[in-house]
Amino acid sequence: MRKVISTFLISAALLTVVGATTAAAQQSVPGFDSVVSESQERIGPTHFKFVGGVEAKRGDTEFYADEAEVFTDQDRLVATGNIVMVQTGNRIAADRMDFNTKTKLGTFYKAYGFANIKPQAPRPGAIAVPPVSNQETDVYFQGETIEKIGPKKYRITDGGFTTCVQPTPRWELHAGTVVLNIDHYTLLRNAIFSAKGVPMLYTPILYYPTKKDDRATGILLPTYGSSTLRGHSIHNAFFWALDRSQDLTFMHDWYSKTGQGVGSEYRYNFGPGSNGDLRASFLDEHDATYVLDDGSVVPQPGARSYEIHGSANQALPGNLRARGRIDYFSSVTAMQSLNMNYTSAYQNQRSYGGNIVGAWRNYSLNATLDHTDYFSTSTSSITSGSWPRVSLTRNERLIPGTPLYFSVGGEYASLLKNSQDTDPNNQIVFNADVNRLDFNPQVRFPFKKWQWFTVNSTASWRDTYYTRSLAAELSPEGQTVVTNDPLNRRFFTVQTQVTGPVFNRIWDTPNNEYAEKFKHTIEPFLGISRTSSIDNFNQIIQIDGTDTLVGGTTQYNYGVNNRFYAKRGEAGRPSYAREILDVTVTQTYYTNTLASQYDHQYTSSTNSVAASNFSPILISIRGMPSNDVNATASVEIDSRYLAVRQVSIGGSYNWSGRVQTNANWSKQGFIEQLQGFNDKTQLYQAINGQANVHTKDNSVGGIYSLSYDVTQGRMLQQRVSGFYNSQCCGIAFDYQTFSYGGVSSLAIPSDHRFFLSFTLAGLGNFSPFNGAMSGVPR
Repeated sequence: MRKVISTFLISAALLTVVGATTAAAQQSVPGFDSVVSESQERIGPTHFKFVGGVEAKRGDTEFYADEAEVFTDQDRLVATGNIVMVQTGNRIAADRMDFNTKTKLGTFYKAYGFANIKPQAPRPGAIAVPPVSNQETDVYFQGETIEKIGPKKYRITDGGFTTCVQPTPRWELHAGTVVLNIDHYTLLRNAIFSAKGVPMLYTPILYYPTKKDDRATGILLPTYGSSTLRGHSIHNAFFWALDRSQDLTFMHDWYSKTGQGVGSEYRYNFGPGSNGDLRASFLDEHDATYVLDDGSVVPQPGARSYEIHGSANQALPGNLRARGRIDYFSSVTAMQSLNMNYTSAYQNQRSYGGNIVGAWRNYSLNATLDHTDYFSTSTSSITSGSWPRVSLTRNERLIPGTPLYFSVGGEYASLLKNSQDTDPNNQIVFNADVNRLDFNPQVRFPFKKWQWFTVNSTASWRDTYYTRSLAAELSPEGQTVVTNDPLNRRFFTVQTQVTGPVFNRIWDTPNNEYAEKFKHTIEPFLGISRTSSIDNFNQIIQIDGTDTLVGGTTQYNYGVNNRFYAKRGEAGRPSYAREILDVTVTQTYYTNTLASQYDHQYTSSTNSVAASNFSPILISIRGMPSNDVNATASVEIDSRYLAVRQVSIGGSYNWSGRVQTNANWSKQGFIEQLQGFNDKTQLYQAINGQANVHTKDNSVGGIYSLSYDVTQGRMLQQRVSGFYNSQCCGIAFDYQTFSYGGVSSLAIPSDHRFFLSFTLAGLGNFSPFNGAMSGVPR
């Protein structure tokens, strides 16, 4: 096939040149616009013969041949020798041809040809295309005989086709019978797929879409994979384009060691504000055994499990909008052992919910359903969420005749807080679900007379009613007791936020290539708040920040913001200023030490840390010297022992979208005298990073990511993905090492996973349900 395609291209070019330069006579033949040849002979009233450099044209069809006979009463053209037929972008070269010039159908012998398929432009509201090679495609085909049986339909005998334009095609399909329907499909019987001329795959029947529309129904190319846990795997999928705005994909996964799974994905896009997707899978695994490094044999019991993931957005009448989402699984062990996304695998949570939001002039509404299960083991979980939570807010408005602004908010919430264990030997269940009704009016007075000194003062009152509460005494076993006794909490808060005086300094640097001016702004700030006493604080069921407000407390939050700006100028453009560095130092003083354990501003302040009048000293740094570089750092220093409680540093770099990198390092410090930081086994230090690199045309690229536990000195996961795309085909791979340290019920401590997939022009690929190959352009 490589030779015949090259021969066809050369012959077509030479014939076109020869036909344009050779002296020839033009004859008038009924049914043709023109016929040119070196000589002609009229054999009968309706029978003509032409010899030497024959060129014939009828409508949009042109013919070139060494010899040709025309039968005008039959609208028939028979030609031999170096035949080329050109018809609206399609070309066929052959040794012999028998063609009906009226129906434009006929048969070509020892023929070669190509047709052009141009993808349609995306239509408004149409669903996004699946990951396929989306570009203009030339289909090259050849066969012992090629019958043109329709305007763009061919029947090929003992031949095949490819979409590669290289002199040596990277792939080709050969079959005994091929029905090639341009802009629709290709059907092959007894097909052999070859790469670089080497036979790779046989299939008794193959359906290949050659449709100019980007989305065509058909079987997608399979993905091969292997892993330590599940063995070799084959992932197959069937894509069904339901219509221009929705599609459905059916998937099947086969694992040599553990069993198989099935799944499906439905997507729709009915226009702006109306779109969604739903992805579900079922995994049926049988018993398996594994040999560990020490030679021991361990069993892994079989299990059945399922996963459901999806989201939806829908615009509603009355200025309302609805959203829904689900990330749910039946087995945390199966989810963690299958998921290629390390962060998602170790979140140990499943959830579902939705909300409706709306806004009307001065009012806004938010109604939410949310259900989340957090797993501590494969059987123990804690449930939280709201079922439902409805809040109505009157936005801030100026009180006429005063400098005061008034706002009010109300909320009803049915809150979830319970734990459960499915292990029959450990049936511990704790239920602290509670209904809460909250009312919170607020008055604000802003003082902005001076730009360099601003004061914002607010006074708010809060009334919260709970349908359940905690008992004043613990149970005989020392456990918290939840009662059905209602509880009412009332308190007020007065607070003032002072910023300034603000100091500025500017440096002119006219000869500096980086910037013509620098500016440094120093903004000291002080926040003072007083919350009245809450006598029943210890009886409140604490679920979120509304419940953890500590009464009888005055808080002083103080610090300073340092902001650095650079003013830059470019040739032909006006100068502009951008913030390049922020450094903030802050701390809080509490008159009630209990409040230090519930201040969410400081990550290391939890109820497991000893109470104190002072919060840790928080240093926050953010640098953004250019659009390509961004870095952040956060350090919390214990105010009593002046030792680091927690530090995290992260940064990212983006170069023209072709190089994207990010890295993060976080660590908890060891403080021997401080409760919560004096046990080295409970502290952590971790490094996470990712690099994504690809060429400008996205033909070659790769992704590398890692998660490393510095405390334990072990690699939690590494993942390498790479791809190569040409104009007619592509290849991608995905390799990952994955530690199962957080999944105690698995037989092996870690997994090694590998996936490989191919892409052919016009034929899509897909990402297996576990997320392999995701993010790899194909």
